[in-house]
Amino acid sequence: MWRWLLLCLLFPTHAIAEEVVLGLSSDEVSITTRFDGDEILMFGAIKREEPIPDGPPLEVIIAVAGPSEPLTVRRKARRFGIWVNTDTVEVDAAPSFYAVATSGPLTDVLSSTEDLRYKITIDNAIRSVGAPSNIQDSMAFTDAVIRIREDAALYQHLENQVAVDQQTLFRTNIDLPANLTEGAYATRIFLTRGGKIVGSTETVIDVRKVGLERWLFTLSRHQPLVYGLMSLAIAILAGWGASTAFRLLRER
Repeated sequence: MWRWLLLCLLFPTHAIAEEVVLGLSSDEVSITTRFDGDEILMFGAIKREEPIPDGPPLEVIIAVAGPSEPLTVRRKARRFGIWVNTDTVEVDAAPSFYAVATSGPLTDVLSSTEDLRYKITIDNAIRSVGAPSNIQDSMAFTDAVIRIREDAALYQHLENQVAVDQQTLFRTNIDLPANLTEGAYATRIFLTRGGKIVGSTETVIDVRKVGLERWLFTLSRHQPLVYGLMSLAIAILAGWGASTAFRLLRER
């Protein structure tokens, strides 16, 4: 015990100069049969033990990442008049959803060193350890993943979308598309000055299927035979109903 007290006297701890107090409009997103996307309002304040420091102004970065998953990325090429797969790269982990919102231009509010350390930008959030030796442009495969998911609104660059008032209050909106993957969405908030991170906090947004969506999802995973037979029966009934209705219309 006395050793711990001696260390505290020799190396006194300091209070965190700037700390994030975060709020969310909702920390749960329910995916139903009518789900067409959602919007999460993120807001917060900066708690300080001391006056606002002199120097560069405070900037805020908010990153929201969906569950990561491995991907197989294939490149197609035209051979003898048809398109075929020529090269394949395995991406070890890529977020199913990723949005990064900043209070200013990303290159101004975050240094490349800090980005590498905390893996904030989309490029650094995707983990691809290596590629086959015969592929010289492996980064092109990662760029393809980013481009495709950006087109589907699953990856979002939101520069200058975080409003900061008096270096104390901040807020932004994150749009969640309809094609979300179920799971925990890690949300990180970073405070930066001069490109260096001076504070951070984390929370989680829970995205879950509910109602009929949850029942069908659970049935397909735990009882695939029953799910398949039910799907087949529904398809047969739908086909029979459509043909009957069409025949009745023709008879009239």
